[in-house]
Amino acid sequence: MPDRTALPQPYFAPRTEDLIAMAEAALASIPAHLAEHVRGTAILVEDVADDAILRDMDIDDPLDLTGIYMPAGNTPHHPTTILLFRVPILVEWIETGVDLHALVHNVVIHEIAHHFGFSDDDIHFLES
Repeated sequence: MPDRTALPQPYFAPRTEDLIAMAEAALASIPAHLAEHVRGTAILVEDVADDAILRDMDIDDPLDLTGIYMPAGNTPHHPTTILLFRVPILVEWIETGVDLHALVHNVVIHEIAHHFGFSDDDIHFLES
């Protein structure tokens, strides 16, 4: 069990708007040759993934899913979206002590990379 007394400093409960701003900064940092593929991507934040998403992804614990990349739908009202899950992100932040901006950046980049077929090993290699 992680030591929950060692909270990241300064400790605050980020608002949805804070996570969106962090995610938008992550999108803005993507190299130009890749950014053209995610231009216009919407960022949404929900507390946790709903049952349908968890079932579709075969995930039992909603705390195991920090985000998902959702390609554009068939209408202009459904743009490509990165959906972040606030509670799992905050739990990971508290348990690991990783900088929250870095954590959100990592989630955004991972979701985009997975959509384009990168494995976790590929992503880890690119990050290092």
